[in-house]
Amino acid sequence: MANKIVVDPVTRIEGHLKVEVTVENGVAFDARCIGTMFRGLEQIVLGKDPRDVPYVTERVCGVCAGVHGWASCLAIEEAHGATVPEMGRVLRNLMMGAMWLHDHVLHFYHLAALDYIDPTAVLNYQGSVSELVAVKDKIKALADAGDLYPVLPSYKPDDFCVKDPELVTELVYHYLRALEIQAKGRKASAIFAGKQPHHSSMVVGGVTCYPTLGQVQQFIRIINEVIDFVRNVYIPDALLLATGPLLPLEKASVGATAGHYLSYGGYPLDGSGTNYLFPSGVIFDNDFDHIQPFNPAEIREQVDFSWYKNEPRPGHPSERETVVDLDKKEGYSFVKAPRYQGKPMEVGPLARVLIMKNETFMRLMREYNIKRPGVVMRHAARAVDALAMAAAVTKWANELTQLIGETGVYGSAGNALIHDTDHWEPPFEGAGAGLNEAPRGALGHWIRISGKKVKQYQMVVPTTWNASPQDKQGQRGPIEEALIGAPVPDLDNPLNIVRIIRSFDPCLACAIHIIHPKGKKFVPLYPVF
Repeated sequence: MANKIVVDPVTRIEGHLKVEVTVENGVAFDARCIGTMFRGLEQIVLGKDPRDVPYVTERVCGVCAGVHGWASCLAIEEAHGATVPEMGRVLRNLMMGAMWLHDHVLHFYHLAALDYIDPTAVLNYQGSVSELVAVKDKIKALADAGDLYPVLPSYKPDDFCVKDPELVTELVYHYLRALEIQAKGRKASAIFAGKQPHHSSMVVGGVTCYPTLGQVQQFIRIINEVIDFVRNVYIPDALLLATGPLLPLEKASVGATAGHYLSYGGYPLDGSGTNYLFPSGVIFDNDFDHIQPFNPAEIREQVDFSWYKNEPRPGHPSERETVVDLDKKEGYSFVKAPRYQGKPMEVGPLARVLIMKNETFMRLMREYNIKRPGVVMRHAARAVDALAMAAAVTKWANELTQLIGETGVYGSAGNALIHDTDHWEPPFEGAGAGLNEAPRGALGHWIRISGKKVKQYQMVVPTTWNASPQDKQGQRGPIEEALIGAPVPDLDNPLNIVRIIRSFDPCLACAIHIIHPKGKKFVPLYPVF
């Protein structure tokens, strides 16, 4: 007998997501990933000066904020013909690289880890390590007060949860340490960004801050604490769980998608426009040996099962109109369905490390004979992804020191070091695309300028890819596909469902938006581009 499980909302993610999963004989065989709110930021920027757009779009979300401002800048710079100077490039990398490390640490420990441990095992800790004894005392105090909810997962621990008192106590200790570490990532970013979230120093054409050697030293001091935690705590924890107690989940391919992966590429290593920390590329059908080149012209958006009016054919994001159709019988989500060469693509850390052929991760895949990476490898990939960024941030900090020079005096030519002022004024007509990698995956912004104002604007964010609904060909989006085959032995405790969803680190705040100006319902009165 088939049973439907509805999780609404999915907690410990950004934004509001509803998921419907049909289960038969303890296994999921159908799934719908439902974005329940309408997005509106693209309407807000229409008719505005393009240079104002980054300050609007980076308010898509308070977690992955800066990457949207950066993507807007990239799109507008292409339309303006602007070129970011070397110091501006390095400063942008440092601002967002620090936030990258913040984001990954936060996700693993504070959003996902509770799905894989039984925190009550801490009460059975018998060791004498002072830090772990202190953790046990804290958990015992909560238990005595009948208030263990701050550390309990959303559902009851199952057979896959780690229950060893020594390991669980250490992981809970790291959970508490990570609260401070992820905050340090934001603090380091704010040194150059002005503030976080929603930075103030990245503008079209470059940045507005003149960094000092003192600021660089302060940044290095703080970010080194974060990097030390990533290398010596986060990486060992993630790999230990992936290759130890959680390996049975991976061996069963729980959370695996159709095997199509996409990376736009991001974080420029020089001014050539071709050399990036994360390379672009495409993988089809889990064929990890053949990385195909990425062509942005091959992206299409479908809305057959989204609450938008159908168009004669799938369109490129730069061409699409977005007209809400709440009465659409086939619709079940406000998330659109982007496809690449007609395929649903998983984006994010797993896609990036596979496409860059990260040595650590590929060795892990070979050693454990992983053919279809799933929920556990997705977490391992995020940790390895953070390690790659940690090494790059250190190099960029040294590069910035050299660019500033021994004196730290900029002189009359200082502005040219950080900003392309020759291309500050918007063109009368122009168009551009800002394609970059956000912590959650491939992020794209498209703009068209007319009369020096924004004529069209479109965003396709990582969660638009991952949380997309079905398309006309019946292909499920990556999260929907990942849920198929998930073991759900207890209908009242669908822990594997939320495990899989959270492994993608979805951000529905980015994928769909609702706006309440002065508390009133927002209703679009014109087509949205």
